[in-house]
Amino acid sequence: MNSIIITDSNCDLSAEYLRDNNVPVIPFHFTLNGKEYEDNFGTSISYVDFYNKLRKGDMSATTQITPIVYEEYFRKYVAEGLSIIYIGFSSALSESFNHSVMAKKTILEENQTADITVVDSKCASVGQGLLVYYACEMKKQGKSKEEIAAWVEDTKLKVNHWFTVDSLDHLHRGGRLSATSAAFGTALKIKPILIVDNEGKLIPKDKVRGRQKSINALSQELKSRIVNPEEQIVFISHGDCIEEAEQLKQLVLSKVNVKDIIINYLGPVIGAHTGPGLLCIAFIGNCR
Repeated sequence: MNSIIITDSNCDLSAEYLRDNNVPVIPFHFTLNGKEYEDNFGTSISYVDFYNKLRKGDMSATTQITPIVYEEYFRKYVAEGLSIIYIGFSSALSESFNHSVMAKKTILEENQTADITVVDSKCASVGQGLLVYYACEMKKQGKSKEEIAAWVEDTKLKVNHWFTVDSLDHLHRGGRLSATSAAFGTALKIKPILIVDNEGKLIPKDKVRGRQKSINALSQELKSRIVNPEEQIVFISHGDCIEEAEQLKQLVLSKVNVKDIIINYLGPVIGAHTGPGLLCIAFIGNCR
Protein backbone atom coordinates (compact mmCIF):
# COMPACT_ATOMS: atom_id res chain seq x y z
CA MET A 1 0.00 0.00 0.00
CA ASN A 2 1.33 3.45 -0.91
CA SER A 3 1.88 5.88 1.93
CA ILE A 4 1.33 9.58 2.44
CA ILE A 5 3.03 11.85 4.98
CA ILE A 6 0.78 14.44 6.60
CA THR A 7 1.75 17.20 9.00
CA ASP A 8 0.35 20.45 10.39
CA SER A 9 1.17 24.08 9.78
CA ASN A 10 3.51 24.33 12.76
CA CYS A 11 6.19 22.42 10.83
CA ASP A 12 7.43 25.75 9.39
CA LEU A 13 8.59 24.23 6.13
CA SER A 14 7.93 26.28 3.02
CA ALA A 15 4.62 25.96 1.19
CA GLU A 16 6.58 25.22 -1.98
CA TYR A 17 8.47 22.32 -0.44
CA LEU A 18 5.34 20.77 1.03
CA ARG A 19 3.45 21.14 -2.25
CA ASP A 20 6.29 19.72 -4.33
CA ASN A 21 6.55 16.72 -2.00
CA ASN A 22 2.80 16.10 -1.81
CA VAL A 23 2.57 16.64 1.95
CA PRO A 24 -0.95 17.64 3.03
CA VAL A 25 -0.86 20.23 5.80
CA ILE A 26 -3.60 20.51 8.42
CA PRO A 27 -3.82 24.20 9.37
CA PHE A 28 -3.95 25.58 12.86
CA HIS A 29 -5.92 28.79 13.35
CA PHE A 30 -5.12 31.97 15.24
CA THR A 31 -6.80 35.24 16.08
CA LEU A 32 -5.36 38.72 15.77
CA ASN A 33 -7.29 41.46 17.53
CA GLY A 34 -10.30 39.16 17.60
CA LYS A 35 -10.25 38.31 13.89
CA GLU A 36 -9.65 34.63 13.05
CA TYR A 37 -7.11 33.54 10.46
CA GLU A 38 -6.03 30.21 9.05
CA ASP A 39 -2.32 29.49 9.42
CA ASN A 40 -1.67 29.03 5.70
CA PHE A 41 1.91 30.13 5.08
CA GLY A 42 1.25 33.85 4.93
CA THR A 43 -1.72 33.77 2.54
CA SER A 44 -4.40 35.08 4.93
CA ILE A 45 -1.99 37.61 6.39
CA SER A 46 1.64 37.97 5.41
CA TYR A 47 4.32 37.06 7.91
CA VAL A 48 5.66 40.63 7.78
CA ASP A 49 2.24 42.14 8.50
CA PHE A 50 1.62 39.67 11.33
CA TYR A 51 4.88 40.45 13.12
CA ASN A 52 4.55 44.19 12.52
CA LYS A 53 1.15 44.11 14.22
CA LEU A 54 2.70 42.31 17.20
CA ARG A 55 5.40 44.97 17.34
CA LYS A 56 2.66 47.61 17.58
CA GLY A 57 1.11 45.79 20.55
CA ASP A 58 -1.68 43.89 18.80
CA MET A 59 -2.70 40.69 20.56
CA SER A 60 -2.79 37.23 19.02
CA ALA A 61 -4.14 33.95 20.36
CA THR A 62 -4.22 30.42 18.95
CA THR A 63 -6.77 27.64 18.63
CA GLN A 64 -6.44 23.86 18.38
CA ILE A 65 -7.18 21.47 15.54
CA THR A 66 -10.36 19.58 16.43
CA PRO A 67 -10.89 15.82 16.12
CA ILE A 68 -13.45 16.48 13.35
CA VAL A 69 -10.85 18.24 11.21
CA TYR A 70 -8.41 15.37 11.68
CA GLU A 71 -11.12 12.90 10.74
CA GLU A 72 -11.84 14.79 7.53
CA TYR A 73 -8.20 14.68 6.46
CA PHE A 74 -7.60 11.08 7.49
CA ARG A 75 -10.80 9.80 5.85
CA LYS A 76 -9.90 11.42 2.55
CA TYR A 77 -6.61 9.54 2.24
CA VAL A 78 -7.92 6.29 3.70
CA ALA A 79 -10.59 6.38 0.98
CA GLU A 80 -7.81 6.71 -1.58
CA GLY A 81 -6.24 3.52 -0.25
CA LEU A 82 -3.19 5.21 1.26
CA SER A 83 -1.29 4.43 4.45
CA ILE A 84 -1.07 7.57 6.58
CA ILE A 85 1.88 8.83 8.62
CA TYR A 86 0.86 11.95 10.51
CA ILE A 87 3.77 13.81 12.15
CA GLY A 88 2.22 16.26 14.60
CA PHE A 89 3.06 19.25 16.75
CA SER A 90 4.22 18.39 20.28
CA SER A 91 1.43 17.19 22.57
CA ALA A 92 3.07 19.11 25.42
CA LEU A 93 2.39 22.39 23.62
CA SER A 94 -1.10 21.75 22.29
CA GLU A 95 -4.00 19.37 22.81
CA SER A 96 -4.24 19.02 19.02
CA PHE A 97 -2.12 15.88 18.79
CA ASN A 98 -4.40 14.10 21.25
CA HIS A 99 -7.29 15.03 18.97
CA SER A 100 -5.50 13.24 16.11
CA VAL A 101 -5.38 10.11 18.27
CA MET A 102 -9.11 10.42 18.91
CA ALA A 103 -9.77 10.81 15.18
CA LYS A 104 -7.71 7.71 14.39
CA LYS A 105 -9.62 5.70 16.98
CA THR A 106 -12.98 6.79 15.55
CA ILE A 107 -12.00 5.83 12.01
CA LEU A 108 -10.59 2.45 13.05
CA GLU A 109 -13.81 1.62 14.88
CA GLU A 110 -15.60 2.04 11.56
CA ASN A 111 -12.91 0.63 9.28
CA GLN A 112 -10.42 -1.83 10.75
CA THR A 113 -8.43 -1.91 7.49
CA ALA A 114 -7.54 1.78 7.71
CA ASP A 115 -3.78 2.20 8.09
CA ILE A 116 -3.09 5.32 10.17
CA THR A 117 0.05 6.04 12.18
CA VAL A 118 0.16 9.20 14.27
CA VAL A 119 3.50 10.36 15.65
CA ASP A 120 3.82 12.84 18.50
CA SER A 121 6.93 14.61 17.29
CA LYS A 122 7.65 16.19 20.71
CA CYS A 123 8.95 18.95 18.45
CA ALA A 124 8.02 22.46 17.37
CA SER A 125 8.61 24.64 14.33
CA VAL A 126 11.53 23.51 12.18
CA GLY A 127 12.30 20.67 14.61
CA GLN A 128 9.00 19.15 13.51
CA GLY A 129 9.79 20.22 9.94
CA LEU A 130 13.14 18.42 10.10
CA LEU A 131 11.37 15.12 10.81
CA VAL A 132 8.93 15.73 7.97
CA TYR A 133 11.77 16.59 5.61
CA TYR A 134 13.72 13.41 6.30
CA ALA A 135 10.54 11.31 6.19
CA CYS A 136 9.91 12.68 2.69
CA GLU A 137 13.48 11.87 1.68
CA MET A 138 13.05 8.30 2.91
CA LYS A 139 9.82 7.99 0.95
CA LYS A 140 11.63 9.13 -2.22
CA GLN A 141 14.23 6.42 -1.56
CA GLY A 142 11.48 3.79 -1.56
CA LYS A 143 11.43 3.13 2.18
CA SER A 144 8.29 1.47 3.52
CA LYS A 145 5.75 3.18 5.73
CA GLU A 146 6.93 1.05 8.65
CA GLU A 147 10.57 2.03 8.08
CA ILE A 148 9.72 5.72 7.89
CA ALA A 149 7.52 5.69 10.99
CA ALA A 150 10.12 3.73 12.96
CA TRP A 151 12.88 6.16 11.98
CA VAL A 152 10.80 9.16 13.05
CA GLU A 153 10.01 7.56 16.41
CA ASP A 154 13.65 6.59 16.96
CA THR A 155 14.99 10.02 15.97
CA LYS A 156 12.53 12.54 17.38
CA LEU A 157 14.20 12.81 20.79
CA LYS A 158 17.53 13.44 19.08
CA VAL A 159 16.19 16.56 17.40
CA ASN A 160 17.76 19.58 19.08
CA HIS A 161 15.90 22.90 19.13
CA TRP A 162 17.91 25.84 20.39
CA PHE A 163 16.30 29.23 20.23
CA THR A 164 16.29 32.75 21.57
CA VAL A 165 13.80 35.60 21.62
CA ASP A 166 14.44 39.31 21.21
CA SER A 167 11.77 40.48 23.65
CA LEU A 168 10.65 38.94 26.93
CA ASP A 169 7.18 40.49 26.72
CA HIS A 170 5.57 37.67 24.77
CA LEU A 171 6.97 34.96 27.04
CA HIS A 172 5.47 36.90 29.94
CA ARG A 173 2.09 37.19 28.22
CA GLY A 174 2.12 33.46 27.55
CA GLY A 175 2.73 32.70 31.23
CA ARG A 176 6.27 31.40 30.72
CA LEU A 177 7.92 34.30 32.52
CA SER A 178 6.82 36.41 35.49
CA ALA A 179 6.28 40.15 35.12
CA THR A 180 9.17 40.84 37.49
CA SER A 181 11.56 38.55 35.59
CA ALA A 182 10.50 40.07 32.27
CA ALA A 183 11.03 43.64 33.49
CA PHE A 184 14.36 42.78 35.16
CA GLY A 185 15.59 40.87 32.11
CA THR A 186 14.60 43.65 29.73
CA ALA A 187 16.44 46.25 31.81
CA LEU A 188 19.61 44.16 31.74
CA LYS A 189 19.20 43.23 28.06
CA ILE A 190 18.94 39.56 29.02
CA LYS A 191 18.30 37.20 26.13
CA PRO A 192 17.14 33.73 27.17
CA ILE A 193 18.36 30.58 25.47
CA LEU A 194 15.57 28.02 25.40
CA ILE A 195 15.14 24.44 24.24
CA VAL A 196 12.38 21.93 23.61
CA ASP A 197 12.91 19.14 26.16
CA ASN A 198 12.19 15.40 25.94
CA GLU A 199 8.58 15.96 26.94
CA GLY A 200 8.18 18.43 24.10
CA LYS A 201 7.96 21.46 26.40
CA LEU A 202 9.68 24.81 25.97
CA ILE A 203 12.07 25.39 28.85
CA PRO A 204 14.81 27.95 29.57
CA LYS A 205 18.33 26.57 29.39
CA ASP A 206 20.58 29.59 29.76
CA LYS A 207 20.64 33.37 29.49
CA VAL A 208 23.11 35.81 28.02
CA ARG A 209 23.35 39.58 27.84
CA GLY A 210 22.84 41.02 24.39
CA ARG A 211 21.40 39.85 21.11
CA GLN A 212 24.73 39.08 19.45
CA LYS A 213 25.79 36.80 22.29
CA SER A 214 22.51 34.91 22.03
CA ILE A 215 23.05 34.33 18.30
CA ASN A 216 26.59 33.17 18.97
CA ALA A 217 25.28 30.80 21.66
CA LEU A 218 22.96 29.07 19.18
CA SER A 219 25.81 28.42 16.74
CA GLN A 220 28.05 27.16 19.54
CA GLU A 221 25.41 24.72 20.78
CA LEU A 222 25.10 23.28 17.29
CA LYS A 223 28.87 22.94 16.98
CA SER A 224 29.13 21.02 20.26
CA ARG A 225 26.08 18.80 19.80
CA ILE A 226 25.53 17.97 16.13
CA VAL A 227 26.45 14.47 14.88
CA ASN A 228 27.65 13.65 11.36
CA PRO A 229 27.23 17.29 10.29
CA GLU A 230 28.36 16.67 6.72
CA GLU A 231 25.26 14.50 6.25
CA GLN A 232 22.80 16.89 7.88
CA ILE A 233 20.38 19.52 6.70
CA VAL A 234 20.17 22.18 9.40
CA PHE A 235 16.99 24.23 9.75
CA ILE A 236 16.62 27.81 10.97
CA SER A 237 13.32 29.58 11.62
CA HIS A 238 12.92 33.25 12.38
CA GLY A 239 10.24 35.65 13.57
CA ASP A 240 10.70 38.27 10.85
CA CYS A 241 14.42 38.82 11.40
CA ILE A 242 15.87 37.39 8.19
CA GLU A 243 19.15 39.32 8.44
CA GLU A 244 19.94 37.73 11.80
CA ALA A 245 18.85 34.32 10.50
CA GLU A 246 21.34 34.74 7.66
CA GLN A 247 23.97 35.81 10.17
CA LEU A 248 23.32 32.67 12.21
CA LYS A 249 23.61 30.60 9.05
CA GLN A 250 27.00 32.10 8.22
CA LEU A 251 28.20 31.58 11.79
CA VAL A 252 27.32 27.90 11.58
CA LEU A 253 28.98 27.51 8.18
CA SER A 254 32.15 29.13 9.51
CA LYS A 255 32.34 26.56 12.32
CA VAL A 256 30.85 23.33 10.97
CA ASN A 257 30.78 21.60 7.60
CA VAL A 258 27.07 20.85 7.29
CA LYS A 259 25.38 19.57 4.13
CA ASP A 260 23.00 22.52 3.85
CA ILE A 261 21.04 25.07 5.86
CA ILE A 262 17.40 25.92 5.15
CA ILE A 263 15.83 29.11 6.50
CA ASN A 264 12.08 29.60 6.87
CA TYR A 265 9.70 31.94 8.67
CA LEU A 266 8.31 31.00 12.06
CA GLY A 267 4.55 30.74 11.60
CA PRO A 268 2.04 32.86 13.54
CA VAL A 269 0.81 30.09 15.85
CA ILE A 270 4.14 29.75 17.65
CA GLY A 271 5.04 33.35 16.81
CA ALA A 272 2.04 34.56 18.82
CA HIS A 273 3.74 33.21 21.95
CA THR A 274 7.35 34.14 21.18
CA GLY A 275 6.95 37.44 19.33
CA PRO A 276 9.08 39.07 16.64
CA GLY A 277 12.78 38.35 16.65
CA LEU A 278 12.74 34.65 17.53
CA LEU A 279 15.64 32.64 16.14
CA CYS A 280 15.53 28.84 16.27
CA ILE A 281 18.05 26.32 14.97
CA ALA A 282 17.23 22.63 14.66
CA PHE A 283 19.52 19.67 14.00
CA ILE A 284 20.11 16.06 15.04
CA GLY A 285 22.39 15.21 17.96
CA ASN A 286 22.91 12.15 20.12
CA CYS A 287 20.16 13.43 22.41
CA ARG A 288 18.44 16.68 23.27
